[in-house]
Amino acid sequence: MEQEKKSLELNRNTSISPRAQSSNTDNAMEIDLVELFFLLVYHWKALVLCTLIGAALMGLYHLNFVKPQYTASTEMYITSTDSVISLSDLQIGSSLANDYLNIIKSRGVLNKVISNLGLNVDYRGLAKLISVSNPTGTHIIHTEVTTGDLALSRDIANDLLLVSIDQIYQVVGANQPSVIDYSTAESVRDVTSSITKSFAIGAVIGFVAAAGYLILRMLMDVTIKTEEDVEKYLQLPVLSAVPYYEENERSNHGEHKE
Repeated sequence: MEQEKKSLELNRNTSISPRAQSSNTDNAMEIDLVELFFLLVYHWKALVLCTLIGAALMGLYHLNFVKPQYTASTEMYITSTDSVISLSDLQIGSSLANDYLNIIKSRGVLNKVISNLGLNVDYRGLAKLISVSNPTGTHIIHTEVTTGDLALSRDIANDLLLVSIDQIYQVVGANQPSVIDYSTAESVRDVTSSITKSFAIGAVIGFVAAAGYLILRMLMDVTIKTEEDVEKYLQLPVLSAVPYYEENERSNHGEHKE
């Protein structure tokens, strides 16, 4: 026994060349990937079940908690309203674009909209519902308002447009911007997330959760079950194997002999 223990310690302390370590690591990685693939294939029923459960739960969440969202939009032109527009007018309009964006979302403009419509929200809350942009290469200010009510989105967008034009004229002192589009009920978009998207997200979450659990359980399992595990993890040859018989099988064999 003492000689066997010493030989085992010598085998553990034996150094391995870097090339050999690299090849062993590559082989282990390949085996792990193969084992991982067959692990997922073996438990395909559980993966499918978890995928369906995840999709169903996400669908129920969508039906019960996701509220409709509607976006209304308006547009204004920020250059002079004169019939003849010079190059300097276009340059001025381009340079004032950022100023106009800030004026539209200013506290004074938002408070005026709140007062006009009797909204039960402060200017900070209203600002979160508004998106203002200047498309690249244009002199157009595009404004969007998103709420859970179609008519409310339309009313806020239109009132914001009118109040902004008046405020821009007072602050800048130039000609008023031209209105391109008001918001109408037909132009309001339903931007609510689709239930199909919720089903897909739930299915992905269910599959990833189930696969992650199976992989984690495999990685945490450090027990040696087969002769191949001995050669793989301990890098020792298997000299012999002792078969295992259940106690019931032994008693049955004894009864047959009698």
